[in-house]
Amino acid sequence: MKAKQKPVASLSLDLDNQWSYMKIHGDPGWESFPSYLNLVVPRALQFLEQRQLTITFFIVGQDAALEKNQAAIRSIEAAGHEIGNHSFHHESWLHLYAESDIEQEIQQAEEQIRRVTGQQPIGFRGPGYSFSPAVLKVLMRRGYYYDASTFPTFLGPLARAYYFMTSKLTPAEREKRKALFGSFKDGFQPLNPYCWKLSESERSAHDSPQRTSQRLVEMPVTTMPWFKVPIHFSYVLYLGVFSPALALLYFRFALLLCKLTRTQPSLLLHPLDFLGKEDVPELAFFPGMSLPSSKKLAILGRAIDLLCRQFHVLPVGQHALQVASTKRLPLLKPRPKLTQEVAWRS
Repeated sequence: MKAKQKPVASLSLDLDNQWSYMKIHGDPGWESFPSYLNLVVPRALQFLEQRQLTITFFIVGQDAALEKNQAAIRSIEAAGHEIGNHSFHHESWLHLYAESDIEQEIQQAEEQIRRVTGQQPIGFRGPGYSFSPAVLKVLMRRGYYYDASTFPTFLGPLARAYYFMTSKLTPAEREKRKALFGSFKDGFQPLNPYCWKLSESERSAHDSPQRTSQRLVEMPVTTMPWFKVPIHFSYVLYLGVFSPALALLYFRFALLLCKLTRTQPSLLLHPLDFLGKEDVPELAFFPGMSLPSSKKLAILGRAIDLLCRQFHVLPVGQHALQVASTKRLPLLKPRPKLTQEVAWRS
């Protein structure tokens, strides 16, 4: 008798660098592109190797373009992980860009990622989870298989209020970021994968019928079924500041709901999940940074082990391919108002 097969899940890491956090926060000095990749990448790769996990790293093109980061980025590809596109400049207001600027942003990141790793990305995650019909159109035109930029949660307005309260942004910078983390309505977006299809009015005049009929798989970042509160690991670690036991109980409950609702979770990591403020004192403002890295890794290890015991964990690209080949995915049209309303933190 065959053992019951585990349901599938996916795991990714948004490789946001120190400068990108400083830039979004409004801190001076980000223009010199300070980097912690030489510290965090070996630490993350060792953590994943110990668990025999292969995941997706969404890489910022600007980091791939800088020689000081290239050895760390190459080591990710050498370890067998999928490389995704996380834009070039990592600006959370990508949804406000003109389509031609979006094209340049995605193409420039592609070129640098391919030059350093040899991989052509098939997946994209917008910085700050920002997306729009124009972003989706560019991805389709450029042959991407999946997008992973939606984050269905009701807590966006609260996260934005906290972010503005702790940031050093000018009024003009706040205006750019006014849609950051999305609106309450975003909590009603689907948790399970689906496909995007653009309407005739959203297509460019130069798009061929063959290209515009292509469908793009959307792999939402999973939030807790029914409640739609975040369950990614940065949030779990933030709860761990108050009680590691409570944080793990919360995560265990989230996985139970995923199984009960037949949700195949696609969860994500961030570099700061592997770092404490002793590693990067400049980012001490970030939630959860009061935990030293050793305690973070202990909580993170237990949470990831829980995930692996209950699910077969894949890179996001493999997850997208598998789910699209085994079931007929719903087809959704992006609403134009998302262009102005949706952007989440990465």
